[in-house]
Amino acid sequence: MNPTFNLPHPNRRQMLAGLASFASFAAVGTGGTAFAQGAKYPSKAVTLVVPYSAGGGTDIVGRLMAQRLSELWGQSVVVDNRTGANGVIGSSTVARSAPDGHTLLLVVGSHAVNPVLMKSLPYDTDKAFTPITNIANSPSVLVVQANGPYKTLADLLAAARKEELGCGYSEGQTRLTGELIRQVGHLKLTGVPYKGGAPIMVDIIGGHLPMGVTSVLTALPHVRSGALRVVGVAADRRMPLFPDAMTFKEAGLNGVESLSWYGLFGPAGLPAPIVAQINQDLKKVAADPAVQKQMHDQGADITLTPPAEFRTFLASETKKWSLVAQRGGITAE
Repeated sequence: MNPTFNLPHPNRRQMLAGLASFASFAAVGTGGTAFAQGAKYPSKAVTLVVPYSAGGGTDIVGRLMAQRLSELWGQSVVVDNRTGANGVIGSSTVARSAPDGHTLLLVVGSHAVNPVLMKSLPYDTDKAFTPITNIANSPSVLVVQANGPYKTLADLLAAARKEELGCGYSEGQTRLTGELIRQVGHLKLTGVPYKGGAPIMVDIIGGHLPMGVTSVLTALPHVRSGALRVVGVAADRRMPLFPDAMTFKEAGLNGVESLSWYGLFGPAGLPAPIVAQINQDLKKVAADPAVQKQMHDQGADITLTPPAEFRTFLASETKKWSLVAQRGGITAE
């Protein structure tokens, strides 16, 4: 026979207090923020941190998405350009913010490359953020002077096998993309660092630099003006924007792929229901033909990958560029 214990029966006030304590404990155990089922999100203005300069590719994508989400949510979505340290300063701001979905981060591929090239970061790139989605992809491109000696990628590669040529880059991923091209093509390339994509374009147009790796959005205005030519596309297929530009695979350089992806993150601990809602709402935004055309005109393909798939992609990007750096003897600074 089981022993009988005479325990006091809890009154209603005690039961409610116990439930409140449990709810408080559960909130702490899930990142410090409880998101009630059915709660309205967003409940106030949302800040979208873009850790790069205004007018760049990420800023353009961010402002487009911010405008459309503002209309959908009935709340302001404000783009905050917090530049510096290749995206680290703005990213740090988001890493320290409350995980309630009202502070978000939009970054490009350098976010996954920074751990490879920087000895010390103020956050753990893998643990400090919640991946929400990869909004869009756009391949890196290789550009030359439109009226210069290199009309095709084959011309440029042939020259770079005979003589030392400089290749401009402005951040971690473009640097490693140039290094990957050098490795796979067995080329005599020397990386030339710049503080931004714009000065690279100026020096190529002026004939001071043979080539540079950059984003589609950086190159596009100069291509349309007739000053630059895109000769190489770091993707698995040609781009309608530059139909005459070969892929590196077509030129015999298998494996030279480099995507300028636009990734959306929240701070660590962002509740799954908020992540799901942002994904769902971005799909509504992306279904608009006007949005699709704007992204297409900028050379970007809308992807909107699920969070788990995006996290896997991030890990693969960091691993890929780590191997490129190791083979090239490039160490973190």
